[in-house]
Amino acid sequence: MRELVENALDSAESISELPDIEITIEEITKSKFNTMIGLVDRERVDEALYDDFESEKAREKRLAKEARFQETQAKNAALGKKVKEAPAVRGKGRGEAAFFKVTCKDNGRGMPHDDIPNMLGRVLSGTKYGLRQTRGKFGLGAKMALIWSKMSTGLPIEIKSSMKGQNYVSFCRLDIDIHKNVPHVHLHEKRENKTHWHGAEIQVIIEGNWTTHRSKILHYMRQMAVITPYAQFLFRFLSDAADKNLTIKFARRTDVMPPVPLQTKHHPSAVDLLLIKRLITETTKQNLLQFLQHEFVNISKSHAERLIGEMGPDFSPKMIVKSLTSQQLVRIHQLFRQAKFDDPSGNCLSPAGEYNLRLGIIKELHPDMVATHASSPQVFEGHPFIVEAGISIGGKDVKQGLNIFRFANRIPLLFEQGADVITRTALKRINWSSYKINQQQDKIGVFVSIVSTKIPFKGTGKEYIGDDITEISSAVKSALKQCCLQLKSKIVKKLQARERQDRKRNLNRYIPDVARAIMETLVEIADESPPKRPRYDKEDEELLEKITSEEVTEMTFKDCLTQHVEQVDYEMALDYAMQSGVSEEPREAIYLNSLEGSYKFVDFQSPVFVFRFVP
Repeated sequence: MRELVENALDSAESISELPDIEITIEEITKSKFNTMIGLVDRERVDEALYDDFESEKAREKRLAKEARFQETQAKNAALGKKVKEAPAVRGKGRGEAAFFKVTCKDNGRGMPHDDIPNMLGRVLSGTKYGLRQTRGKFGLGAKMALIWSKMSTGLPIEIKSSMKGQNYVSFCRLDIDIHKNVPHVHLHEKRENKTHWHGAEIQVIIEGNWTTHRSKILHYMRQMAVITPYAQFLFRFLSDAADKNLTIKFARRTDVMPPVPLQTKHHPSAVDLLLIKRLITETTKQNLLQFLQHEFVNISKSHAERLIGEMGPDFSPKMIVKSLTSQQLVRIHQLFRQAKFDDPSGNCLSPAGEYNLRLGIIKELHPDMVATHASSPQVFEGHPFIVEAGISIGGKDVKQGLNIFRFANRIPLLFEQGADVITRTALKRINWSSYKINQQQDKIGVFVSIVSTKIPFKGTGKEYIGDDITEISSAVKSALKQCCLQLKSKIVKKLQARERQDRKRNLNRYIPDVARAIMETLVEIADESPPKRPRYDKEDEELLEKITSEEVTEMTFKDCLTQHVEQVDYEMALDYAMQSGVSEEPREAIYLNSLEGSYKFVDFQSPVFVFRFVP
């Protein structure tokens, strides 16, 4: 499912179309599956032959054990002790196989009619040497789903596809001959395109376990909705059991898409010997000088001449590049590893952007607070990379403690979290308490997205980024700290506002008693017989006269005290703002909803904002 969804996103983004993706998983019973493959159901004859068979002796033993458990529970209930739930009875067998029809439909580019068999039915040799930032990890895409379908069920896959402007839909049913690496086409035809749809719809039938992987699938969809808020996902699970049916819509939050990643040339310090050989085989340049100047970034003509001079007397600018010997290639590779080159530019990268990351977090988690930060392009081993981070506090469906969401080239990483650089940095290198964040009790969402022309995955599954690259580790830590600083400012303001509210509430609580005590004291003074010599000045005399005439009452004192508390609270807040200094306060990002309807516009994009000009 991951491969199909990520292929669908790539397809829509390649034509600047806002992705609209539908994923359907339909449960297929064993009986229905047998019908599909033309196999007649057969009832068991020899029960003892099956793995889940329970002998009479084993049954008696199980029932006796259940009886003892129930007796113990009854005694505990009589004594008022806690009663445990009966343990679930697990059969010995592996259980019946479950089959699922997985369908993914998109509104992307589509596939040319004649190319469909080779695009999906042949595993082509290819390499990912970092020429372009890509979502995929193995370079196989939907072919992985086809191979798994072939291995688990033996059934072919079905493809529907149509390109923009086509009046027909291509339909193809095929599987793959794994040994010969050739497509086996069952049906390939053109059908009428009545709805003018464009995109691709791929359907595979595989063996799986929905109960085991349900949470992972939904977690993946939620993370994908966070990192691609400009996409709309409709997920459905269909089953004969109505209570298992599920429909979730992850709505689009913005119509601003990241720019398409640009293709770039190789950086000299990032190539290996095999890649140098391949570039020489494929280059159209004749001599060594042209080869160095045009096949690599950051090598000018003068720089190339200096490099050739450093290689030794066996090299010259005009020598035929395809005539280089193996020893000479090793010399070039060694010099590339030792020489100094300017760092590659990050212009070829396409990060999600703070704008989209923030909107995605708000859309899916509804947090109380959120902060985001994007680093400037940095370099490791000749490859540019950008780290984007977000931290949220609170929200729905968020557990207490750290909830870590990891992304690489804008796809979620779901497994092997413990060894990942993002997890280790969040757990061990951030002192959360110094930022007024309680790591154990607060609901903390940690989001880190790394984009690069080469993601340094570890392990065969390519599900985590190692913690052994200092440049990436430092960039992740710095980005998370920047988010923490933003949150600390907000949390401190919130705490100070709460303190002011508590102080104000406490003062207001005593106002009635204070007003009553003042009034009673003044009434007693006013009721006394006038002294022979005046004891009060003119203002006090006037106040006592107003007390006697009931022009000033207890309510008057309540109102005056309330106004005084409000004035003191305002002056203290103003004094704090003046002491803090407006220039030291972090600027709060403002995000505006896009206009409804159809407009012609031009987008001016930045990592932190998008300015849309509507003529």
